[in-house]
Amino acid sequence: MESEILDMRHTISALVLNQPGVLSRIAGLFSGRGFNIESLCVAETLDPSVSRMTIVTRGNDQVIEQITKQLNKLVDIIKVVDFFGSEYVDREMILIKVTSESSSRAEILRIVDIFRGKIVDVTPKSYTIEVSGDENKIRAIIDLLKPMGIKEVVRTGKVAISRGSKGI
Repeated sequence: MESEILDMRHTISALVLNQPGVLSRIAGLFSGRGFNIESLCVAETLDPSVSRMTIVTRGNDQVIEQITKQLNKLVDIIKVVDFFGSEYVDREMILIKVTSESSSRAEILRIVDIFRGKIVDVTPKSYTIEVSGDENKIRAIIDLLKPMGIKEVVRTGKVAISRGSKGI
């Protein structure tokens, strides 16, 4: 129980130079030290020469401090922020392909509507649904659609931004 309390989930945001090999060096830093990346999302910022990485990992305070120190030592890193303990907004997007039997179509549409999702593709035998939200919302829609017959799931991973006017 105590190790679960100390081994908390952290969302780390890093501004990095948008250059070949940066992702590989960061992934190598994690794997070389035995740290797991639970989620990773990378994309350009407004400045095309800079990308923002959102990394979700687990560890106690000492492990996370070591990760952030090691990240900051990498040449291509501009800034690293651990959102743990601060106010931030996070979202994830998911595409879910679900079997659409005639008997379940109305229920699927009702669930999609409740979760403010969208049907982005329809075939005679399936719907592809897009939903964005926090981890709890994503987990809840998956749980509700499982009995309908989920064929495939694709998730973006978490993206996060601090609350308020202050930026990274």
